[in-house]
Amino acid sequence: MKKFWKPLATAFLGSLLLTSPAQAETLRLVLTGDIYELDSDKGRGGMAKLATVVEQQRASGDTVMFVHAGDTFSPSLLSGFVKGKQMVEMFNAMNLDLMVLGNHEWDFGPEVLRERIKEANFPIMATNVREGNGQPIEGTLLTHMVEVGEHKIGFMGLVTPNTKEISSPGDMTFAPQLETAKAVAKDLRDQGANLVIVLAHLDYLEDMEIVNSGVVDAVLSGHDHYKITWDNGKTVWMESGEEAENVAVMTIDMETVVDGDKKSFEWEASMQMIDTKNVHSDRYIAGLTKGYEDFLSNLLDVEIGNTAVEVDSRRPSVRSKETVMGNVIADAMRADVDADVAITNGGGIRGNKVYPEGTMLTRRDIVAELPFGNKTVKISLTGKQIKEALENGVSQVENGAGRFPQVSGLKFVWNPKGDVGNRVEMVEIGGKPLNENQTYSLATNDYMGRGGDGYSMFKNAERLVNESGARLMATVTADYIQQQGGLKGTLEGRIQSK
Repeated sequence: MKKFWKPLATAFLGSLLLTSPAQAETLRLVLTGDIYELDSDKGRGGMAKLATVVEQQRASGDTVMFVHAGDTFSPSLLSGFVKGKQMVEMFNAMNLDLMVLGNHEWDFGPEVLRERIKEANFPIMATNVREGNGQPIEGTLLTHMVEVGEHKIGFMGLVTPNTKEISSPGDMTFAPQLETAKAVAKDLRDQGANLVIVLAHLDYLEDMEIVNSGVVDAVLSGHDHYKITWDNGKTVWMESGEEAENVAVMTIDMETVVDGDKKSFEWEASMQMIDTKNVHSDRYIAGLTKGYEDFLSNLLDVEIGNTAVEVDSRRPSVRSKETVMGNVIADAMRADVDADVAITNGGGIRGNKVYPEGTMLTRRDIVAELPFGNKTVKISLTGKQIKEALENGVSQVENGAGRFPQVSGLKFVWNPKGDVGNRVEMVEIGGKPLNENQTYSLATNDYMGRGGDGYSMFKNAERLVNESGARLMATVTADYIQQQGGLKGTLEGRIQSK
């Protein structure tokens, strides 16, 4: 993977005429992102193995920066209890050099985010994010300049504007990524940056927009959970996947070439993925991890009942169709607050696994499925608003969006080929056709109740049970399964596609 500011032939010819030798430096960027769990899974990933890779790279003798592309404070089983404090502790111990915020950093709201930022010993960027008063988030940087020898590398950190819909940032605002990149790149170059790098938490298309614009030299990204090494001849782009199963390393060789009284800057980049399967675990970080695992075990390793059927909570399933797991969670929510119907977003179900029939479930399993710490609220809506909610829920199925509805107390038929906003063709509540003028009570989670995932019709609805009087969804669901004598749900045709 190479990129030069001067053609190779010109650089070679110039080298024959130099009056001063080239001044060369190397920068290694060690990238992770979208890492939620402390321990490895099936031999890959986890904090202790990540720490070993970072230390191995730091031993190279080059200038090394360990950078994080966002999403780590949430979601996880542990984060449901300590709200991301464990990740700050881990990255403080690993001497993280730079991080950009990801959408999941806002899962517990702005106040918790501010607490985590204060606890961090590493710089955090959110270049395109502002508080409601227009000021940067306290404790974050808009830009970051690093000197490697005589070369300057300027960083900015961009967060997907979609965070407004998929997390809980309150009144914070998110500027468009490309517009921000253009303006900040110019500012960094005016400050003398030889290279401009975006540390990004953006989706694939948002990344592509910046890469193809050519306004920056490198994009180090997260959010999609992809493994990417890309070079279009002008901009290089790297993403490391998820859970530190692989660690991405970009090596940038830089030199200033002096030809008489003229100087020119040249660079080239190579990229690699380090598979952590055979990497040994760092003993200190492994010890921190074990302490947190012991803490969880005391709370959660309590049996609540067997599964009566196979139960699917895989990400593609809960975001596209009726699932037993979704049915049971929605049933539990509806029963807890005595509502007519329940709607919860498939994206809030995070176990991403299949439980064979007869599996003994524990409270740990349920908190792993519902790690965000959301509560069950009850609101009042008209039938028309409920239909609008279902339309929103199926509006982005083709994109795998988390807004897909898992429901209780209602059935609906939808057409995936229909126009967005006109996909829902039939709705029944309590076995009767939906009455758009009738008022119904609806159980949902507090995130959706605030308008999250595009459910704007919930935001100003009358509160029958508000957050202050609500219980955790995970507790509600675990109690429900235990009271039922196990997970006994089935597929009932609640959600049907044509």
